[in-house]
Amino acid sequence: MRIIENPARSEWEALTRRQGVDYEGIRPRVEAILDAVEKEGDAALKRLMLEIDKVDAPLEVTDSEVDAACAKVSQAVREAILTAKRNIEAFHRAQQPREIRVETAPGVVCIQRPVPIRRVGLYIPGGSAPLFSTVLMLAVPAALAGCRERILCTPCGRDGSIAPEVLFAARECGVTRIFRVGGAQAVAAMAFGTETVPKVDKIFGPGNPWVTLAKQLVSGRNTAIDMPAGPSEVMVLADGTTPAAFVAADLLSQAEHGKDSTAVLVCTGRDYADKVLEEVENQKKVLPRDAQVEGALAHSYAVVFPSLADVIDFAEAYAPEHLIVALENAAEVAGEITASGSVFIGPWSPESAGDYASGTNHTLPTSGWARSCSGVNLDSFMRKMTLQEITREGLASLASTIVPMARAEGLDAHARAVTLRIEGK
Repeated sequence: MRIIENPARSEWEALTRRQGVDYEGIRPRVEAILDAVEKEGDAALKRLMLEIDKVDAPLEVTDSEVDAACAKVSQAVREAILTAKRNIEAFHRAQQPREIRVETAPGVVCIQRPVPIRRVGLYIPGGSAPLFSTVLMLAVPAALAGCRERILCTPCGRDGSIAPEVLFAARECGVTRIFRVGGAQAVAAMAFGTETVPKVDKIFGPGNPWVTLAKQLVSGRNTAIDMPAGPSEVMVLADGTTPAAFVAADLLSQAEHGKDSTAVLVCTGRDYADKVLEEVENQKKVLPRDAQVEGALAHSYAVVFPSLADVIDFAEAYAPEHLIVALENAAEVAGEITASGSVFIGPWSPESAGDYASGTNHTLPTSGWARSCSGVNLDSFMRKMTLQEITREGLASLASTIVPMARAEGLDAHARAVTLRIEGK
């Protein structure tokens, strides 16, 4: 990691710009996959499974397979998953929205009613680190919101198996159906529907660039997605009051996600930055995912500013997915933050806590989208529907407002829908 000292504000835009993902290089292939699945359904999924994953297996996971997999999960991991689930449930249950009912004028009642999205698709990445924690982060709020159908797609191994922990978490969270389908083809299957995989109304979950681009493309056609997403990232704000070893561990915990992840330290002293980076070098030697860590650190960096005000402003300009506030007055500074996916306050709040078990959701906006997008929450699985109930008297009182506005816009049928009722003409 390089150290940048007191960069001018004119340089901040370049520093906060994320490394580009070459979506254009993969776009033709992703579009071809989407088109094939849309046109051919299951046949395309099976062909792609054989071609890409070298697997010939049924698309849907059976109950007996889930039973066998659950039996393989150790008691310690079972208890950890169930504890994390309880915490996530507690936090997300508290987010239940209420119906709003307002009489805006005599005889005119307007209602906003939260309703669940009927069928949602949950994508769980596989690969070198099957993220069963993401099952909890998506399936728990989906169940609490009342989504009737929660289907899950995830890649499988060469033998057709799925990580037992993923299947155990899915069963505990009430996932309706599970499919051993990954990549852009899984997004296509959920977006368009096939003979086996049902079409969903909204797709959730992180993934590699192929999955990310596929989600972006289907969101422009017929299926909603949770949020724009890119490689994972963490920023740590520090002033030397938190042990350098703690900060280094937080930076490395993000770096091990993958070579495209980013870890940024923003602090108020060069000496402290040097200590943290020395700790990073020492700690990374014992990490097994060394290739991922080295790749991420190659484009990660530390920034040193003379004032806390600059530290805060830089964090706001960056808008990180995860922001750890390791400062003496951490809670006060956290109160000034408006652009972050999730904030971790104080030396005892590592990002790992939010990733697994504190109760907050770890599916968060990246690449600066935290300026305008929320992380996944209960509202993500719901929509707000408005209703209005108007009496004859209420409509009569609105007529003098509706009719001239409609006629001024040249929409005479709109006006007539009112005058016909009130005046009979």
